[in-house]
Amino acid sequence: MNDFTPFLLSFKLATITTIILFIISLPLAWYLSQTKSKIKPILEAITALPIVLPPSVLGFYILVGLSQNSPIGSFLKDNFNIELIFNFSGLVVASCVYSMPFMVQPLQSGFESLNRNMLEASYIAGKSQIVTIFRVALPNIKPALLTATIITFAHTIGEFGVVLMVGGNIPNETKVASVAIYEMVETMDYGSAHIYSAIMVIISFIVLLLVYLFNNRKRFY
Repeated sequence: MNDFTPFLLSFKLATITTIILFIISLPLAWYLSQTKSKIKPILEAITALPIVLPPSVLGFYILVGLSQNSPIGSFLKDNFNIELIFNFSGLVVASCVYSMPFMVQPLQSGFESLNRNMLEASYIAGKSQIVTIFRVALPNIKPALLTATIITFAHTIGEFGVVLMVGGNIPNETKVASVAIYEMVETMDYGSAHIYSAIMVIISFIVLLLVYLFNNRKRFY
Protein backbone atom coordinates (compact mmCIF):
# COMPACT_ATOMS: atom_id res chain seq x y z
CA MET A 1 0.00 0.00 0.00
CA ASN A 2 1.40 3.40 -1.01
CA ASP A 3 1.99 6.11 1.55
CA PHE A 4 0.48 9.36 0.28
CA THR A 5 1.94 11.51 3.07
CA PRO A 6 4.39 13.08 0.56
CA PHE A 7 1.41 14.42 -1.40
CA LEU A 8 -0.10 15.90 1.76
CA LEU A 9 3.24 17.57 2.49
CA SER A 10 3.40 18.86 -1.09
CA PHE A 11 -0.10 20.35 -0.86
CA LYS A 12 0.69 21.88 2.53
CA LEU A 13 3.91 23.39 1.19
CA ALA A 14 2.21 24.69 -1.95
CA THR A 15 -0.66 26.24 0.02
CA ILE A 16 1.57 28.05 2.52
CA THR A 17 3.97 29.19 -0.21
CA THR A 18 1.16 30.53 -2.39
CA ILE A 19 -0.35 32.53 0.48
CA ILE A 20 3.00 34.00 1.52
CA LEU A 21 3.98 34.82 -2.05
CA PHE A 22 0.67 36.55 -2.72
CA ILE A 23 1.22 38.80 0.30
CA ILE A 24 4.82 39.56 -0.74
CA SER A 25 4.29 39.76 -4.49
CA LEU A 26 1.20 41.97 -4.56
CA PRO A 27 2.96 45.22 -3.53
CA LEU A 28 6.04 44.28 -5.57
CA ALA A 29 4.03 43.58 -8.73
CA TRP A 30 2.06 46.79 -8.24
CA TYR A 31 5.25 48.83 -7.82
CA LEU A 32 6.84 47.27 -10.92
CA SER A 33 3.71 47.95 -12.96
CA GLN A 34 3.49 51.59 -11.94
CA THR A 35 7.07 52.78 -11.57
CA LYS A 36 9.28 54.36 -14.20
CA SER A 37 12.35 54.14 -11.99
CA LYS A 38 15.71 53.20 -13.48
CA ILE A 39 15.98 50.32 -11.02
CA LYS A 40 12.86 48.63 -12.45
CA PRO A 41 14.82 46.42 -14.92
CA ILE A 42 17.15 45.39 -12.09
CA LEU A 43 14.25 44.40 -9.84
CA GLU A 44 12.57 42.53 -12.70
CA ALA A 45 15.80 40.66 -13.46
CA ILE A 46 16.27 39.68 -9.82
CA THR A 47 12.66 38.55 -9.55
CA ALA A 48 12.95 36.45 -12.73
CA LEU A 49 16.29 34.82 -11.83
CA PRO A 50 14.72 31.60 -10.46
CA ILE A 51 13.28 30.92 -13.94
CA VAL A 52 16.67 30.74 -15.64
CA LEU A 53 18.92 29.57 -12.80
CA PRO A 54 19.43 25.80 -12.48
CA PRO A 55 17.58 24.59 -9.36
CA SER A 56 20.84 23.12 -8.05
CA VAL A 57 22.51 26.55 -8.17
CA LEU A 58 19.59 28.28 -6.51
CA GLY A 59 19.26 25.50 -3.94
CA PHE A 60 22.96 25.68 -3.15
CA TYR A 61 22.91 29.41 -2.44
CA ILE A 62 19.74 29.13 -0.37
CA LEU A 63 21.37 26.28 1.56
CA VAL A 64 24.49 28.36 2.18
CA GLY A 65 22.46 31.48 3.00
CA LEU A 66 20.29 29.72 5.58
CA SER A 67 22.99 27.56 7.18
CA GLN A 68 24.16 28.28 10.72
CA ASN A 69 27.50 29.46 9.32
CA SER A 70 25.84 32.32 7.45
CA PRO A 71 24.93 35.70 9.04
CA ILE A 72 21.20 35.06 8.52
CA GLY A 73 21.27 31.49 9.79
CA SER A 74 23.49 32.40 12.74
CA PHE A 75 21.24 35.34 13.70
CA LEU A 76 18.08 33.22 13.59
CA LYS A 77 19.70 30.41 15.57
CA ASP A 78 21.27 32.59 18.26
CA ASN A 79 18.32 34.93 18.80
CA PHE A 80 15.23 32.84 18.04
CA ASN A 81 16.56 29.26 18.05
CA ILE A 82 15.26 28.87 14.50
CA GLU A 83 16.92 26.54 12.01
CA LEU A 84 15.89 26.63 8.37
CA ILE A 85 17.90 23.74 6.98
CA PHE A 86 16.49 20.21 6.59
CA ASN A 87 13.07 21.05 7.96
CA PHE A 88 9.68 22.12 6.63
CA SER A 89 10.20 25.81 7.44
CA GLY A 90 13.29 25.82 5.26
CA LEU A 91 11.27 24.29 2.43
CA VAL A 92 8.78 27.16 2.67
CA VAL A 93 11.55 29.76 2.42
CA ALA A 94 13.18 27.97 -0.51
CA SER A 95 9.84 27.52 -2.28
CA CYS A 96 9.00 31.21 -1.89
CA VAL A 97 12.27 32.16 -3.55
CA TYR A 98 11.94 29.56 -6.31
CA SER A 99 8.29 30.25 -7.16
CA MET A 100 8.27 34.04 -6.79
CA PRO A 101 8.39 34.89 -10.54
CA PHE A 102 5.33 32.74 -11.15
CA MET A 103 3.34 34.96 -8.79
CA VAL A 104 4.91 38.34 -9.58
CA GLN A 105 4.93 38.26 -13.37
CA PRO A 106 1.22 37.45 -14.00
CA LEU A 107 0.17 40.03 -11.40
CA GLN A 108 2.47 42.65 -12.92
CA SER A 109 1.13 41.94 -16.42
CA GLY A 110 -2.42 42.19 -15.11
CA PHE A 111 -1.77 45.54 -13.43
CA GLU A 112 -0.05 46.88 -16.55
CA SER A 113 -3.07 45.97 -18.67
CA LEU A 114 -5.43 48.12 -16.58
CA ASN A 115 -6.88 51.29 -18.03
CA ARG A 116 -4.96 54.17 -16.49
CA ASN A 117 -8.04 56.37 -16.54
CA MET A 118 -9.79 53.95 -14.23
CA LEU A 119 -6.99 54.18 -11.68
CA GLU A 120 -6.76 57.95 -11.96
CA ALA A 121 -10.52 58.24 -11.45
CA SER A 122 -10.15 56.32 -8.20
CA TYR A 123 -7.42 58.67 -7.01
CA ILE A 124 -9.45 61.73 -8.00
CA ALA A 125 -12.36 60.32 -5.98
CA GLY A 126 -10.09 60.45 -2.95
CA LYS A 127 -9.32 56.74 -2.71
CA SER A 128 -5.92 55.77 -1.35
CA GLN A 129 -3.51 53.58 -3.25
CA ILE A 130 -4.31 50.57 -1.07
CA VAL A 131 -8.05 51.00 -1.58
CA THR A 132 -7.48 51.43 -5.32
CA ILE A 133 -5.51 48.20 -5.48
CA PHE A 134 -8.12 46.12 -3.64
CA ARG A 135 -11.32 47.81 -4.83
CA VAL A 136 -10.38 48.69 -8.42
CA ALA A 137 -7.25 46.90 -9.63
CA LEU A 138 -7.63 43.36 -8.29
CA PRO A 139 -11.32 42.91 -9.30
CA ASN A 140 -10.34 43.84 -12.86
CA ILE A 141 -7.44 41.43 -13.23
CA LYS A 142 -9.17 38.22 -12.13
CA PRO A 143 -7.67 36.07 -14.94
CA ALA A 144 -4.14 37.23 -14.07
CA LEU A 145 -4.84 36.73 -10.36
CA LEU A 146 -6.13 33.21 -10.91
CA THR A 147 -3.23 32.36 -13.21
CA ALA A 148 -0.67 33.63 -10.70
CA THR A 149 -2.25 31.72 -7.82
CA ILE A 150 -2.77 28.40 -9.57
CA ILE A 151 0.53 28.35 -11.46
CA THR A 152 2.43 29.21 -8.27
CA PHE A 153 0.62 26.42 -6.43
CA ALA A 154 1.30 23.89 -9.20
CA HIS A 155 4.91 24.95 -9.62
CA THR A 156 5.55 24.52 -5.91
CA ILE A 157 4.06 21.03 -5.94
CA GLY A 158 6.41 20.06 -8.76
CA GLU A 159 9.61 21.41 -7.20
CA PHE A 160 12.46 18.95 -6.83
CA GLY A 161 16.03 20.22 -6.99
CA VAL A 162 15.67 23.15 -4.61
CA VAL A 163 13.59 21.31 -2.01
CA LEU A 164 15.91 18.29 -2.08
CA MET A 165 19.00 20.42 -1.46
CA VAL A 166 17.45 22.56 1.27
CA GLY A 167 15.18 20.01 2.92
CA GLY A 168 16.75 16.66 2.15
CA ASN A 169 14.63 13.53 2.29
CA ILE A 170 13.17 13.34 5.80
CA PRO A 171 9.92 11.31 6.05
CA ASN A 172 6.90 13.28 7.30
CA GLU A 173 9.00 16.47 7.34
CA THR A 174 10.62 17.29 3.98
CA LYS A 175 9.89 14.24 1.83
CA VAL A 176 7.47 15.81 -0.64
CA ALA A 177 6.00 13.98 -3.65
CA SER A 178 8.74 14.89 -6.14
CA VAL A 179 11.45 13.74 -3.73
CA ALA A 180 9.52 10.55 -3.00
CA ILE A 181 9.41 9.75 -6.74
CA TYR A 182 13.16 10.27 -6.99
CA GLU A 183 13.70 7.91 -4.05
CA MET A 184 11.46 5.27 -5.63
CA VAL A 185 13.39 5.38 -8.88
CA GLU A 186 16.68 5.12 -6.97
CA THR A 187 15.43 2.02 -5.16
CA MET A 188 13.96 0.66 -8.44
CA ASP A 189 10.42 0.72 -7.05
CA TYR A 190 9.02 1.56 -10.47
CA GLY A 191 5.48 0.49 -9.63
CA SER A 192 5.10 3.10 -6.91
CA ALA A 193 6.97 5.63 -9.03
CA HIS A 194 4.42 5.11 -11.81
CA ILE A 195 1.53 5.72 -9.42
CA TYR A 196 3.05 8.87 -7.92
CA SER A 197 4.10 10.21 -11.32
CA ALA A 198 0.67 9.56 -12.81
CA ILE A 199 -0.95 11.46 -9.95
CA MET A 200 1.43 14.38 -10.55
CA VAL A 201 0.59 14.39 -14.27
CA ILE A 202 -3.15 14.40 -13.53
CA ILE A 203 -2.80 17.21 -10.98
CA SER A 204 -0.73 19.31 -13.39
CA PHE A 205 -3.17 18.75 -16.24
CA ILE A 206 -6.20 19.67 -14.12
CA VAL A 207 -4.47 22.83 -12.88
CA LEU A 208 -3.60 24.00 -16.39
CA LEU A 209 -7.05 23.07 -17.69
CA LEU A 210 -8.72 25.18 -15.00
CA VAL A 211 -6.54 28.16 -15.88
CA TYR A 212 -7.28 27.93 -19.61
CA LEU A 213 -11.00 27.30 -19.09
CA PHE A 214 -11.35 30.31 -16.82
CA ASN A 215 -9.32 32.60 -19.08
CA ASN A 216 -11.24 31.52 -22.18
CA ARG A 217 -14.53 32.05 -20.39
CA LYS A 218 -13.52 35.56 -19.35
CA ARG A 219 -12.49 36.30 -22.94
CA PHE A 220 -15.95 35.53 -24.25
CA TYR A 221 -17.88 37.50 -21.63
